[in-house]
Amino acid sequence: MHWRADQHGGWTRCAGWHHRRARARRRHRPDAGGRTRSLGRCHGPAGPQAPDDGTRRTHLLSWLRMNRHEFIDMARENMAHVEAGNTPSQADAVYRVPAANYLDPVRWQREVDLFRRLPLMLALGGELREPGAYKALTVMDTPVLITRGNDGAVSAFVNSCSHRGAVVVPDGAGVARRFACPYHNWTYNSSGELVGVTDREHFGDIDTACLGLTPLPCAERAGLVFVVLTPGTPMDIDAHLCGYGQLLDFFGFGDWHLVSRKELQGPNWKIAYDGYLDFYHLPFLHRATFGTEISNKAIYRAWGPHQRMTSPDPKLLALRDVHEDDWDLDLMCSGVWTIFPHISFAGNHSGGLVSQLFPGSTPGSSTTIQNYFVADEPTEAQRAEAVQRAEFLEMVVRDEDYYTGIRQQRALATGAKTEVLFGRNEGGGQRFHQLLQEYLDAPLSR
Repeated sequence: MHWRADQHGGWTRCAGWHHRRARARRRHRPDAGGRTRSLGRCHGPAGPQAPDDGTRRTHLLSWLRMNRHEFIDMARENMAHVEAGNTPSQADAVYRVPAANYLDPVRWQREVDLFRRLPLMLALGGELREPGAYKALTVMDTPVLITRGNDGAVSAFVNSCSHRGAVVVPDGAGVARRFACPYHNWTYNSSGELVGVTDREHFGDIDTACLGLTPLPCAERAGLVFVVLTPGTPMDIDAHLCGYGQLLDFFGFGDWHLVSRKELQGPNWKIAYDGYLDFYHLPFLHRATFGTEISNKAIYRAWGPHQRMTSPDPKLLALRDVHEDDWDLDLMCSGVWTIFPHISFAGNHSGGLVSQLFPGSTPGSSTTIQNYFVADEPTEAQRAEAVQRAEFLEMVVRDEDYYTGIRQQRALATGAKTEVLFGRNEGGGQRFHQLLQEYLDAPLSR
């Protein structure tokens, strides 16, 4: 089986899966009367709750009215870059980042503290598909439990028993109405309430209403579940997303299906994340895996600290003679979409790779969770194909990106270079480091 990188930073199988792309296109193709045929996937902020066809139609038509123009605007920008000779976006000047930013333990601790105050995307709504669904994971040494309640809303908690602090639910996912601590069998429901104390009559006087799991700030937008790791921290998820969530809503993440999850160890989290914001290296570092013909010209679009990257795509020029109402949204949505400070999604409406990056236990380490999702429930053959694709991407990131990044980390630690450079054609990396510095300098205002 062979794969190639497409012009948007995603990946396409060289043969097959055309039926899926065609089906995605049909979801958004207007009929002769200008009405949108077929309804695609949709969900509201509370998560996927199996809406009926009327709800789906209302949601999709509303989404198209509000957001289609921005995809069209981005497509026109891309076409302009193609017509100008496949040019990249250009920042005003070369940007310099102190090498110490990747090494200094004091700065690293400030970044870790920032991670604990910002909304982190810890799950797709599709991982919590039904009431009672849960996901338990450890994030930067914090055990987290995410649940979907009977009302369809998601909640998050520190996964620690109120009795003696033991972890209640091991890392993993499933469906459960009750969670029993393995230490002394204290039991909690999906709302985090303490509902059972072993040998209550012998334990002593306690107020169980005050002994539930410690809640964490949590919100769901665009089928993505965001959690703040510090209890009691104010979270305005809409302000954080800066309107970006309205575009991400197009993908229908709340209905996606997980087919593979891998954990990778890498260099300093910023060295690792720099690679996700960079097309410049693609035909060189990845010549053996993606080939030398892949474009390394990047076009950047930002919403606050969040960014989308594409490459100039000659295929879009065919849209010039097509009415905008008939432009193919699936063609226009591919690329690399990042969510500050730690998410990269590379793919399109049919699925793709969602990478979650976290600082490691030292300044020179990081952890990346690679999640491969498909939009439609896969057959066994499609699942096997997607798993093979995920294994290929794991190898690319581990053996090419992170291998290089770890060696870069060691070289910077020698002190031979006092700064690293981001060229005018590397605007994504420039913006990331500039915004990260702003967040660090004014943490209480965020």
